[in-house]
Amino acid sequence: MTTSRTRAEPRPAYQCDACGHQPPKWLGRCPECNEWGSIVESTLTGPVVSGRVVSSRLPSEPARPIATISAAPARAVPSGVSELDRVLGGGLVPGAVVLLAGEPGVGKSTLLLDVAQQWAAGAGTPSLVVSGEESVSQVRLRAERLGALHERLYLASESDLGAVIGHLDAVKPGLLIIDSVQTISAPGTEGVPGGVTQVRAVTAALVSVAKERGIATVLVGHVTKDGSVAGPRVLEHLVDVVLHFEGDKHSSLRLVRGVKNRFGAADEVGCFEMHETGIVSLADPSGLFLTRYNEPVPGTCVTVAMEGRRAMVTEVQALIGAQVQGSPRRTVSGLDSARLAMVLAVLQRRMEKIKLHDREVFAATVGGIRVTEPSADLAMALAVASGALNLAMAPHLVAIGEVGLTGEVRRVGAAGRRLAEAARLGFRFALVPPGCGPGEGDSAPKGMRVVEVGDLQSAVQWAARASAE
Repeated sequence: MTTSRTRAEPRPAYQCDACGHQPPKWLGRCPECNEWGSIVESTLTGPVVSGRVVSSRLPSEPARPIATISAAPARAVPSGVSELDRVLGGGLVPGAVVLLAGEPGVGKSTLLLDVAQQWAAGAGTPSLVVSGEESVSQVRLRAERLGALHERLYLASESDLGAVIGHLDAVKPGLLIIDSVQTISAPGTEGVPGGVTQVRAVTAALVSVAKERGIATVLVGHVTKDGSVAGPRVLEHLVDVVLHFEGDKHSSLRLVRGVKNRFGAADEVGCFEMHETGIVSLADPSGLFLTRYNEPVPGTCVTVAMEGRRAMVTEVQALIGAQVQGSPRRTVSGLDSARLAMVLAVLQRRMEKIKLHDREVFAATVGGIRVTEPSADLAMALAVASGALNLAMAPHLVAIGEVGLTGEVRRVGAAGRRLAEAARLGFRFALVPPGCGPGEGDSAPKGMRVVEVGDLQSAVQWAARASAE
């Protein structure tokens, strides 16, 4: 009498030697890879997934000691756009996939067309721009305006993934730009173009092709109303680099901010300026955020904000309006309204000469930059105090520090880098929190006097003293 086979015992099964497919019975031809005579009987042991045994098979490439693997194929190739290379960590890595997301009209297509032209001119391999939103004639018109014409720069207008891969076979580019990934559809995949299923399938296929052929690939992505990347969250996990392209349509300043980067720092920021003739890298953007005055003006103070690892000298302006009945307005531009409200409350409480409860207050930054970090609190407070007391701050003064509710000035990070940038631009006097000045054995930046202030009262006194000098 036969006994039933127990689950712990190995069971006979059939497997294709060519592709590893496991049919339920022996077949003369593998239904997966169509290979004849490849189905063999074997005894499989291993973990069970979805009712099937996962058996070991010979890998396509054996594991090797890490010291014997060459890193040369993954070296970054400069794109020709310095500020983009700064954010990427040196350039575009062959086989890497970059996702660039931003609001409509911010300049994504303009920037990438310049990158494609610079790559074609300097990398020695063709670049291919595939647009699913515009015709090739429309892209050509923009290229003429930007001066981005090159014989190794190829254009195509496609919305089918199979056609895109066909262009790759014909052109064999070193750089591929897809504008945008939401407009490409994968045949055989359910859903409409731009849907979650389609975007996931298209991105996975493009990542696979980029890794297999060593093509640096840039995917343009749409954003939602809250500024996040549209589509499934897995989209950001599939790619190697995620960049956000930010900027106000009413300002010429554009920022490329790194969010994820497998090949470099993920907190770098690249600065660009938009012109009628294109987009230009800004290696030294601090001049955009300062105003030069013939005479000192009350209501201004300069601070140093950190955008990623980059220090930017920024001017904060404040205007104290007339007395009003009821609730006075508190209007901000480029600053955090909640932090301004807190700074005003601290000034009202800790400074006897400053009365703001019935005065309108307007505060703003210069040049369209947005500063929300706490290190701008001290400059914001001094700008408001300057306007309220009609005391002009010294043009060579810079203030850095976070303000607490008790009026104390708290330390901030990257103080040395902030002071070095301010000294480079000619600022000679700096107010910083305790512990942020030069330590024992260290010296302040050349030509700069650094004073540590513990509270708002002493900060205003030192600022008035610097104005008198």
